[in-house]
Amino acid sequence: MAQHDAGGDPRSIDLRLDRAHSARMYDYYLRGKTNYAADRAAAEKVAETWPSVFVCAKENRSFLHRVTRVLAEDLGIRQWLDIGTGIPTSPNLHEVAQEIAPEARVVYVDNDPIVLTHARALLTSSPEGRTAYIQADATDPEAILGSGELADTLDLRRPVALSLNALLHFLPDSTDPYGTVDRLMGALPSGSTLAITHCTADFDPGTWGDIQAIYAAAGTATQVRSRSEVERFFSGLEMLEPGVEVAHRWRPVADGGHSSPEPVEALSDSEVSLWVGVGVKP
Repeated sequence: MAQHDAGGDPRSIDLRLDRAHSARMYDYYLRGKTNYAADRAAAEKVAETWPSVFVCAKENRSFLHRVTRVLAEDLGIRQWLDIGTGIPTSPNLHEVAQEIAPEARVVYVDNDPIVLTHARALLTSSPEGRTAYIQADATDPEAILGSGELADTLDLRRPVALSLNALLHFLPDSTDPYGTVDRLMGALPSGSTLAITHCTADFDPGTWGDIQAIYAAAGTATQVRSRSEVERFFSGLEMLEPGVEVAHRWRPVADGGHSSPEPVEALSDSEVSLWVGVGVKP
């Protein structure tokens, strides 16, 4: 069996199309088509405040592709747990991983109803591998770790890559994001990895204050973090070079044609404003 059913009846889900949604706003930044008037209005306010939001989204996506290839090719990772998946945009993580290792297995997790309606696009596994989708909240690691889909798809006795891309800045400190990451990594064996991308105000605090206000007005809480605050998520892990770095500076090599990152010299750190890093559990 190559894949699992996402479950649920999308026709019964209230997508609240009259209200901007962070997943659909991100889709807009990526020039996708799964967004609506309220999403576009809020996203355009962000773009007016910070035109580089499109660059940030593109570099986030490029990092996802690069790091997946690095983990599969250099570390031999064959299992991924991707939390905060967002609206599927091909190539998805499993497509990149299974291009290198057809037997790769990926579990996607998201709590957003809009993602559930598109989850079948995440279940297009190779015959040798497997994918699954879990409808769960990142702030409830026990629900994720205890799910039948995860147990049926991943072998937690073998290394797993925990992928938290563009997720943690939607988890304010009041939700205990550090505790959540510690609990998730604590359940994974030696050799497992943690990959994070996280928006930061380090390079332009004033602009990011305005961006956070736009998201708050749309009903989405955010908390951007400094480099040292992002480094704290990797406590106890062995960092891959170059450590926590701005996204476009983390191993800026061609990523197999899956996206076209700008040359490092063509971008400024403030245009990207995204800390990324990968740690390995000893």
